[in-house]
Amino acid sequence: MILRLRILAWPLAVLAGLAMAATLSGRQVAGPASSAQPAPQISPVTFNRDIAPIIYHSCASCHRPGEAGPFSLLTYSDVKKHARQIAEVTQARTMPPWLPEPQELKFADEMRLPDAQIALIQKWVEQGAVEGNPADLAPLPKFTEGWRLGEPDLILKVEKPLVLPPQGTDTYWNFIFHVPIEKTSWVKAVEIRPGDKRYVHHANILVDREGLTRRRESEPGAGFGGMEIRIESEVFDPDSHLLFWKPGTVPYVEPEGMALRLDKGTDLVLNTHLQPSGKPEIIQPSIGLYFTPHPATKLPMLLQLENDVKLDIPPGQKNFVVTDEFTLPVSVALLAIYPHAHYLGKDIQAFATLPDGTRRTLIHIPGWNLNWQAVYRYEEPVSLPQGTVVSLRYVYDNSEENALNPNHPPARVRGGNRSSDEMCHLWLQVLPVDYDIARGDPRMVLQEALARHNVGKNPGDFEAHYNLAAMLQARGKLDDALGEYTAALRLRPDDATANNGMGAALLAAEQPDKATPYLLAALKSRPDYFDAHYNLGYALISQNDFEGAAMQFRLALQVHPEDAKAEANLGSALAEMGRFAEAKTHLERALQIDPSLSWARDNLEELNHRRN
Repeated sequence: MILRLRILAWPLAVLAGLAMAATLSGRQVAGPASSAQPAPQISPVTFNRDIAPIIYHSCASCHRPGEAGPFSLLTYSDVKKHARQIAEVTQARTMPPWLPEPQELKFADEMRLPDAQIALIQKWVEQGAVEGNPADLAPLPKFTEGWRLGEPDLILKVEKPLVLPPQGTDTYWNFIFHVPIEKTSWVKAVEIRPGDKRYVHHANILVDREGLTRRRESEPGAGFGGMEIRIESEVFDPDSHLLFWKPGTVPYVEPEGMALRLDKGTDLVLNTHLQPSGKPEIIQPSIGLYFTPHPATKLPMLLQLENDVKLDIPPGQKNFVVTDEFTLPVSVALLAIYPHAHYLGKDIQAFATLPDGTRRTLIHIPGWNLNWQAVYRYEEPVSLPQGTVVSLRYVYDNSEENALNPNHPPARVRGGNRSSDEMCHLWLQVLPVDYDIARGDPRMVLQEALARHNVGKNPGDFEAHYNLAAMLQARGKLDDALGEYTAALRLRPDDATANNGMGAALLAAEQPDKATPYLLAALKSRPDYFDAHYNLGYALISQNDFEGAAMQFRLALQVHPEDAKAEANLGSALAEMGRFAEAKTHLERALQIDPSLSWARDNLEELNHRRN
């Protein structure tokens, strides 16, 4: 358009000048034939000048040797071989893999190509994919080889590599990494190296502070299969970090004050989605940890909205809608968002309705693809005041028209953790702000409200009943907590964690005789359950069964030999039995492990006084 305006303007200006000259001379003068200029030729789109900058910026980080892309795109000849394919996938927006629609709330590190660049690629291909002047080619970008953030402070390596089978469907495998630290440490960044990136679709890390996932290994260090895993905890400690990798992911350094806490005995579980290549492949991931001396001062948490209970999708149903909404009981800053569905997901939306009625889109993915799921961090934290309603609306397509549908012909699909099931999940990483500390830890306020929401939505949700019971117990509302534990155990009578929770709540309510059967039930389901042994020992002491208590504390110490409180309680039980020499040994051992254990010191002094 600019060129056309210039072509029209220049002859008009000349003609105006000539007309003035003609008036002065009294003659009509035609402009000379040589004054009519030909329209300038528009230069063709070339690789060196126009296309290489796009490829270098948006494609080459994955499409180069050693990375996830199936072919390299570093040279003109590389790109020309795949020119038509590049034009097709960019026009369809399947590459670069960026699912969200443009929106007011911007995401960091957006990989979406502008329309003008897509049109330029189309034109380049239509014009014959010309190379252009070598002088126009910018230097290749400098890529960081190896660890993107430099040499980590600690590198964790998988104990036993996985041999990925050559054929079959996608494989979901969980690798377990033990963190060899002797004291609580703080991590400012985690870099995931998932193994051969050509066969790893995505991976994410879960923190296992209890070492529970190792029970699922068929042999030590081998890991275990499964698409979705849950990690339980005995204490309120919301996992506040989204540790995720997909092709093109740039390692993320946590903001100041938001380091990840890792304790002695912690495991990291790397949940991976792998794709067979047609021949056996060795997958051997590693994780790099970057420490900081500064403990966390800001405590974000993950909120999970979900509605799997509503997932019962008939075959042939093209527009099956599932919704959920949650009202925030405190004000938060939204830092990141992670939507999740399986292969039938089609249109994914999440939005926030503020107290004044304003509605803000948090994310919209009109063409969901499980293979390109990701964590999306906002350029700036999104303020969501108390009373904001956060909503999700997921649409599923269980028809033959869904190219990703794993079932042909389509079959009924329900909610569940298997890849053949469906999911409706949305994780929000939020940081509570402007809260009333008198109400307690705002994360607990959020978690309790979410548990109540989930119980009301689905009375058959075991986790919701258990979480609500634990929240109520932590706040000292023991009668209400016992009611929720009862509801949880009605759904899963043999669950070790729920039985132990019920026993602990009854102990707190000073009912050790009623606690004992629940703690025994917990140990029947999980014989190496440290907390249940410890709590049962305490219950038996309270009933003056010191011999039985001593046995339980010994069994607890077999699980955690370095637990100072178990040692001290064992010493106290032995002292009540008159076995003073043994009691002294265990009390002294407890103080060696934890010199600050004042009640153990008091018991040792009392024991020495009694012996004298």
